[in-house]
Amino acid sequence: MNRRRVVITGLGCVTALSESVDELFAALCAGRSGVSTIESFDTSLYPVHFGGEIKDFDVNRYIDKRDSKRMDRFTQFAVAGAVQAVKDSGIDCGKEDPYRIGVIVGTGIGGIKEIEEQHLRLLDKGPSKVSPFCVPRLMSNAASGNIAIQFAVRGPCFSVSSACASGNHTIGEAFWNIASGRCDVVITGGSEAALTPIGLGSFCAARSLSLRNDDPPRASRPFDRDRDGFVLAEGTGILILEEYERAKRRGARIYAELLGYAATDDGYHITAPLPDGEGAAMAMKLALEDAQLNPEQVGYINAHGTSTELNDIAESTAIKTVFGEYAYKVPVSSTKGSLGHMLGATAAVELIVAIKAINKSLIPPTINLNNQDERCDLKMDYVPLKAREAKVDVAISNSFGFGGHNACLVVGKV
Repeated sequence: MNRRRVVITGLGCVTALSESVDELFAALCAGRSGVSTIESFDTSLYPVHFGGEIKDFDVNRYIDKRDSKRMDRFTQFAVAGAVQAVKDSGIDCGKEDPYRIGVIVGTGIGGIKEIEEQHLRLLDKGPSKVSPFCVPRLMSNAASGNIAIQFAVRGPCFSVSSACASGNHTIGEAFWNIASGRCDVVITGGSEAALTPIGLGSFCAARSLSLRNDDPPRASRPFDRDRDGFVLAEGTGILILEEYERAKRRGARIYAELLGYAATDDGYHITAPLPDGEGAAMAMKLALEDAQLNPEQVGYINAHGTSTELNDIAESTAIKTVFGEYAYKVPVSSTKGSLGHMLGATAAVELIVAIKAINKSLIPPTINLNNQDERCDLKMDYVPLKAREAKVDVAISNSFGFGGHNACLVVGKV
């Protein structure tokens, strides 16, 4: 089978820094942080009072009020991102064959806010008062389903849930659907809204989060020896994937080409990565093989880089395994320093960042990296503190998740 080429023709996002892709990338390169004190619920009894919370989000700028009330916050984010991305792509879904357009949007947790709210209603008022929209709002495929309804498209439509690797797995599935000829266009990405009482409480109980309540913008510190955990965040990243010849025929703006994808699992521990990063290394190696590229052709790595000791060290080790001596030359940065960790949405947003780095010849920095952890390797280039101009023809984006999931995407200039 001849594999069809797959390109990216539309981008959309909702993050703590911006609801605009261009503004997001500019803010990242300026070293800004979207991490702030949580305002949506009372955190006074929690050890953590901050996160990558999206303030003043108005879903009714994208869809009507009646429809939005039937969606959990994670679905609202996803639909907003999809509206942006479809508009950006210039595709008029009403004039296309609806069975050739798919929707594949992932999430790590899904409608956790809806579960919390309906459980409280059950306890306070009894089962008769539980909303009939509870299941349609909480289910993990609600984002994909509502996007398909929004644009009246009827191709493959489903969700992928693999914790923090969900976005990359989802985009990889979209890639395969187009490359194999099953679809011509796929609306894809990830969305998450787990910055809720139970969401925050769970990660606090696991002692996974930074405790820097006195300085939230400096709390997420990937690859820094003084890090004390990650920062929980929310958001969405949505991309339009399209078959290359089709995009070219219609005169579409092509941001980049998706060149390769691979996924592995550590088969080791439900939350901790393999200490030597073997599974992550294999995902990168296989993704480069899928793209038919050598490691030395990569100009930028957008790292998973969570600001946790286990991840930062294992990922650094994995990069050295795959890239050898070139690991000390290739720029590696983590934008979680600015955005926090959006769980199932983070990989999609980070692929968008990698694409913009290619387009703008500009690599966003790892902010808050003041004291590089020698266990990650003092010789590696994590692009600390300041953005860097650099010609990037090929970038890879890593994403790893609880369950041992590893997923890597390779994207390049067309």
